[in-house]
Amino acid sequence: MKTVVAVYTGQGLSEPLKAVFQELLPDCRLVNIIDDSLIGDVVRAGHVPPAVSRRLVQYYHHGEEIGADVILNTCSSVGEVADAARSLISVPIVKIDEAMAEQAVNRYERIAVLATLPSTLEPTMRLIRKHADACGRQVQLVNGLAEGAFDALVSGRPDEHDRILLETAKRTAGEADAIVLAQGSMARMEKTLADATGKPVLSSPRLGVEQVKAVLEQLDAAGGVKL
Repeated sequence: MKTVVAVYTGQGLSEPLKAVFQELLPDCRLVNIIDDSLIGDVVRAGHVPPAVSRRLVQYYHHGEEIGADVILNTCSSVGEVADAARSLISVPIVKIDEAMAEQAVNRYERIAVLATLPSTLEPTMRLIRKHADACGRQVQLVNGLAEGAFDALVSGRPDEHDRILLETAKRTAGEADAIVLAQGSMARMEKTLADATGKPVLSSPRLGVEQVKAVLEQLDAAGGVKL
């Protein structure tokens, strides 16, 4: 049985991701490490402070100790920490949004990036630009910051969060060929936003787990040797 350790900076995505794992990797042992202080510290700082980076790297090491075949970083805000940690960790680290960014770049030229926080929007836009540069493609990114949506969600007004996100999607759709959802927790709105805008909408949870599955298959093909 393969083991995947998923590292979370908040509570909201663990149950939806568990359902995707049960569908795509039903025989996988999924272990969750959740520290919801992390995203709070990122939001307050407006970026990833050094203390958050240190804790994340510790959690990746915990994943090694647990016996992970793959570590899944589930938060786009801290994806660049996962990049830096790959040289320190003996097992593959999959970033939940990496496959989404690759697909967006390979298929579309004008990409709207929706997020409820600048601390998520900016790393996601950098990730997309990085993949575009790597494959020599020109992309135009549209800022889709849904201002006020995060505050509405954390204050117990999910309907207001969804309304702001929908308005932001409609506002940016005219400038874009497709919409990327920077936060995995937005995946539940993928169909609603696609229907409302008439544009393809990409979210990260399923694509991220598909990438985990592909890495596990590569490990099997290599005789189970961890990378």
